[in-house]
Amino acid sequence: MMQSIRRGAATLRTPTITAAAQEELEAAGSEAERIESVAALIHGAFTDYYGRFRQIAGLAEAAFEARDWPASLALSQERLGIYGATVDTLVPVILLHCPDVQGRDVFWSAVEDKYLPLIEGLYHADLAYAFLNSVRRQVHADMWRASTYSSARARDEDKAAHPVVTRLFAVEGSLAAAHLSPVLTLPGFSRHWRDLDGDAAAVAARIREEVPQADRIRAIEMADAGFYRNRGAYLVGRLLIEGGEPVPAGIALLNEPDGIHVDAVILGSDDLQYVFSSTLANFHVTSEHYHEMASFLFELMPDRPHGLQYSTIGYNHIGKIAVVRQIEEELRESGERLDHAVGPRGTVAIGFSAPSLDYVAKVIRDHPTAGYKWGKFPGVPSVLQKYSRVHEINRAGSMLDNVIYYNVVLPADYFTDDLRHEILKYAGENVIQTGAGLLFRHLIVQIKMTPFPVFMTEAGEEKADTALRNLGQCIKNNAAANIFNKDLDGRNYGVSKILKVYLFDYDAIEDLTDVKVRTNQDRFDGEEDIPDWFFEEGVIFLPEELETHLRIEERSLRRIFREAHGELLTVAYWTDMQARLEKGQVPRITPYREACRLHPES
Repeated sequence: MMQSIRRGAATLRTPTITAAAQEELEAAGSEAERIESVAALIHGAFTDYYGRFRQIAGLAEAAFEARDWPASLALSQERLGIYGATVDTLVPVILLHCPDVQGRDVFWSAVEDKYLPLIEGLYHADLAYAFLNSVRRQVHADMWRASTYSSARARDEDKAAHPVVTRLFAVEGSLAAAHLSPVLTLPGFSRHWRDLDGDAAAVAARIREEVPQADRIRAIEMADAGFYRNRGAYLVGRLLIEGGEPVPAGIALLNEPDGIHVDAVILGSDDLQYVFSSTLANFHVTSEHYHEMASFLFELMPDRPHGLQYSTIGYNHIGKIAVVRQIEEELRESGERLDHAVGPRGTVAIGFSAPSLDYVAKVIRDHPTAGYKWGKFPGVPSVLQKYSRVHEINRAGSMLDNVIYYNVVLPADYFTDDLRHEILKYAGENVIQTGAGLLFRHLIVQIKMTPFPVFMTEAGEEKADTALRNLGQCIKNNAAANIFNKDLDGRNYGVSKILKVYLFDYDAIEDLTDVKVRTNQDRFDGEEDIPDWFFEEGVIFLPEELETHLRIEERSLRRIFREAHGELLTVAYWTDMQARLEKGQVPRITPYREACRLHPES
């Protein structure tokens, strides 16, 4: 069975669809026939793409039940790539048979008129309309715009039309195993449980222990879907408390050789937010109602922007639209303007935000500033490739995901005059003033973090201690994902509201397995000759200098860091990790606190 999952039980039919469309276009005797054929081609390709996209969630569930972890990872990679691959396949066909359509708005308006009836009434009509605009933009070399689809807006306004994406489990009396058993079996796994009754009792006991109002829980509301990622499955919902605020909750499941079992109980918005963080791979979710699911997740995790909830469940293109709309709405409501982001100015990127904004945007400079450390600048495309790579790999819970826009226009009055002048002066090859707007050839958007050095100057002793420990864990997680930040400067790391630390600058990332780990600690006092490693090419890393690079200068803070992560200062740690990665081993990364696990020692 799992061989079919690896290969794809239903591969994309785009080549067949485009071949048929080419025959129609060749036979077209008029402009009207060409327009109808192009609309049908785009609709057919989208239907094929979306069918496979939705099927992947079911295949991810099957991979979890069959314990086929390579299939699970392959499905994640496939889902990331099939949208762009489908669009790219259509472009040369359209250009071949309609070579005069670039720049012709009348042609595309006519295509849209034929396309809209084909998607009218579909739940996913907004995604289908965004797909049309993606094709048009690629063919037309057009600007990116947030797609607007009228029936999608009507559905948003008609609350009664919203599908229900949750199930309610009543709780009578004290919370017990009997209340949790139907929650745990909600996905209807065919794979057997190791000890369902024991897990149900353990989850109920953990909730009673951790939730002060546990005696007033009257219902458990769960998303009517399974959430799948890598080796794990998750059940997500909230505890409804009489006379109190709901408590967000998640249940992490693993499938071991002896059966499925509960590994962790995740309680509270902060801990759940970390599991759903955009620093981790996106979930496969078995519900097709993405608007309602994103809204439910936002209710559980209100500190995560609504737009990112879409990306969390794999709808990156809807997420991109939601992020832009949120930025526009917040700037309008606050009256604020975009200005330089908090923290030191970047040598490679110009970062900007507004005080109330949940995001930071970046544009890559045409040339780095004088503080650039790495010799010849490889160019803007090389830097963008690194940011794109982070979007596509296992981010190990320690690297921010990026939303990257190409050819997007923002109104010039969004920006302070100083910021606008700096962008046009130092990123002028990629940003152009066009009328009342700035056209960005590329724009990178990330969720806002407090730069690590800024946080440390403002934090109290306890928070500084926590952030420092989390910085070390961030570096370890990245190493486990074969990521090495050769610019190990604390300014490249950010602290979230829940004190997790993340890498957010990617112009200096390299594969850890390509790094040459060396040391000066084997040299005798008084040796003044140049060390041998000085003449080696490539990236050289001296672990004993890590604290200096991270700008951990106070003795008390260095002591905390060494107590928690002293091994990071040794050659042995880094060479051992390289050896494990080269053997194909994947070190375990737990996407929730050890304290959330039912059996932390396992």
